[in-house]
Amino acid sequence: MSLEGKLALVTGGGRGIGRAIAERLAREGARVAVAGRTQAEIDEVAAAVGGVAVQLDVGDREGARSALAALEAQVGHVDVLVNNAGAAESAPFDRTTDALWDRMFAVNVTGAFALCRALIPGMIARGFGRVVNVASTAGLVGFAYSTAYCASKHAMVGMTRTIALEIARTPVTINCVCPGWVNTRMTDEAIARIAAKTGRGEDAARRSLEAMSPQGRMVEPEEVALVVSMLCSDEARGIHGQAIPVDGGQVMR
Repeated sequence: MSLEGKLALVTGGGRGIGRAIAERLAREGARVAVAGRTQAEIDEVAAAVGGVAVQLDVGDREGARSALAALEAQVGHVDVLVNNAGAAESAPFDRTTDALWDRMFAVNVTGAFALCRALIPGMIARGFGRVVNVASTAGLVGFAYSTAYCASKHAMVGMTRTIALEIARTPVTINCVCPGWVNTRMTDEAIARIAAKTGRGEDAARRSLEAMSPQGRMVEPEEVALVVSMLCSDEARGIHGQAIPVDGGQVMR
């Protein structure tokens, strides 16, 4: 599955799933551009994987365009795009504000679309490209109290499938990976919110999330990274337009 000589851009690469993906792609030979909003985090990961740090907020389209142009001028063209940056907030649907809705879509799908639109044509022209969008099981089924988040992740899956049809006869593939609950800081923050709202302790809240998986556990970031790296390989050419759960069997399709 060598990615030797390829440049991979991983958004949200400073921690959690994104960091695990950056580390995995680097082990497969790629040079990794680690993108994110927090300079200290992306600097650390870029140094660890021998890559480059790119300060980029996918919710800021103009800023993202400038950062992408600077990256390609400095390092070269992007061969692999991993749209991993994401945000998660919860609220009952009737208390989901316009601002919350707009935040979820700006980060979880609009930013990913903008990067796909900017990078896929060049990949096609050069004869190789891999795009992996990190969605969620919330892009496959609904979950209560997360209307905006679920809608944005469903939109990412739908976007991926539609782009896949349009580029199917090119040398570029695009797929989604849909993790369930992953053992990351974002999940820790969700557990704290659940505990605060329900009055349960954080241990009980964590166990309730673990129980959602038939395996009775959370997925580790490295497990998601493995699937992403597989989809980036030459041998994965036939996997296209798919939404692959990585959730211990929680969602079976």
